[in-house]
Amino acid sequence: LDATKARADAAMHEKEEAFKKEIENLRFDLSVMKTRASKVQVDENSSLVANEEEDDAVLRARIEERDKRIAELEAELWKGEQLRRQMHNTIQELRGNIRVYVRTRPFLPGDKQNEESPIDVSPDGESLTILDRRSGAPLDFKFDKVFPPSAGQEFVFDEVSDFVQSALDGYHVCLFSYGQTGSGKTHTMQGCGNGTMRGIIPRAVEKILDQAQALNQQKWNFNVAASFLEIYNENLKDLLTSMNKSNDKSKADKLSIKRDREGKSYVDGLTQVPINVNDLEVGMQQLESLMGVAARSRSVASTKMNSQSSRSHSVFMLHLNGYNEESGAIVNGALNLCDLAGSERLDRSGAGADAQRLKETQSINKSLSCLGDVFNALATGASHVPYRNSKLTYLLQDCLSGDGKALMFVNLSPTTASCGESVCSLRFAQRVNQVELGKATKHIQFAGRGKR
Repeated sequence: LDATKARADAAMHEKEEAFKKEIENLRFDLSVMKTRASKVQVDENSSLVANEEEDDAVLRARIEERDKRIAELEAELWKGEQLRRQMHNTIQELRGNIRVYVRTRPFLPGDKQNEESPIDVSPDGESLTILDRRSGAPLDFKFDKVFPPSAGQEFVFDEVSDFVQSALDGYHVCLFSYGQTGSGKTHTMQGCGNGTMRGIIPRAVEKILDQAQALNQQKWNFNVAASFLEIYNENLKDLLTSMNKSNDKSKADKLSIKRDREGKSYVDGLTQVPINVNDLEVGMQQLESLMGVAARSRSVASTKMNSQSSRSHSVFMLHLNGYNEESGAIVNGALNLCDLAGSERLDRSGAGADAQRLKETQSINKSLSCLGDVFNALATGASHVPYRNSKLTYLLQDCLSGDGKALMFVNLSPTTASCGESVCSLRFAQRVNQVELGKATKHIQFAGRGKR
């Protein structure tokens, strides 16, 4: 795979350079022609005027021809870039690598920094350079995708939409955001409002509902339900308990992670709220309602680094069950969208001054450390992977053990004061990007034709 990718990249690079050179030559010829055209002078002699008009018409025709050729070459360049990215994604899919995307948030008024950011995102959209405060030397990193501070919510979601949509195909998909507190994780995952600032969760649900409706024409019927929980101080908490229509709500206070007969994990007693698949508008209203309920229930507090700091890991779960009337195929997909609590240092967050905040910080950092231990064990091919060391890793075991697909968003703060934490996050992401889980399992089975 590496050799194939290297040959393909080399051939694509050579072709791209040839296209660029041809575009430069054509633009030079075009400039010469435009200069000649501007110097054409009208002569009183009618025959000369006719010749000049003819020459001018020829020049215009050539200019139009060159413009058209330049547009064609630029289109070829764009197609080549798309092909290169598709090949990269195919290789990552075959390897089962955990994909890593990096997003740097823009400066905020509370940052109080006038100087430029130590983070420089390259135009290729896959690499960045950050200035290491300790050594004073620039550090280079390369990932599957790197978003500059100017990247909007819609652009970010476009890059993960195909990944999210694979849940409809019967895959277990996990996308989680990682980074220090105040780096924009919740904004990336949830966003705000109903417009352009919406995050990945509402956009992902909208995408899946839209595609589920489209698949109805192919005799597919989907049932979709949503759950939302948080892991606070190593305890599971159902954020949608108030929406549980069941009479028995006793289990909501004693959530536990269990295994079914096939060895797959599930949270016993967790509320599942049905989402309307037939009417997109109604389905999105239901989502907005449950997101509001979850937001009011989630544990947040103010620290020196973030006035609305998440004090827990939150996991939004979308359960997908589809049945095809013609083939009898049954698919069971799952989409887990995790907003991890931010790693933080006590000297910067000020959490050490409050006993409760201190306990929360210790619990957050411990679970993130356990997540790192899992990735290290996976990267080295260890015989034992410590999934059970924390509720977070135990909950995500199916997605991280080769059964599903995983994508990690690393969120960075652009400030110089956060440079140390940003470097740590990037180094951690670099290790994660090397983990090979193997090809994901597609959860599909076939029943008798016309039978459930």
